[in-house]
Amino acid sequence: MKVGEVKICPVKPQDGLVAFASVVIDNNIYLGSIAVYTRLDGSYRILYPTKRVGTKPFNVFHPINSICAKQIEEAIIRKCSELFERSNDDRYGKTDYELV
Repeated sequence: MKVGEVKICPVKPQDGLVAFASVVIDNNIYLGSIAVYTRLDGSYRILYPTKRVGTKPFNVFHPINSICAKQIEEAIIRKCSELFERSNDDRYGKTDYELV
């Protein structure tokens, strides 16, 4: 599996949420609305989208195995690190991207 195009859309930080990500897998599948959160230690974690029907949540999509999950997570985290480093490690001040 090849994780191709990775796009990060930063958002105004709220409850740890700092961005939404999208990736293209094997030039065939687009996965979007992947939430990117910061952990207390400053690292990142990702969450895949869910829909709630009544009181029951359903996964929209998610990796089936740990190898696939790790490749997607590493690609997103690498891109987030690059993007947020360019902003002088200040996600809350002036940046070179527009907050949504």
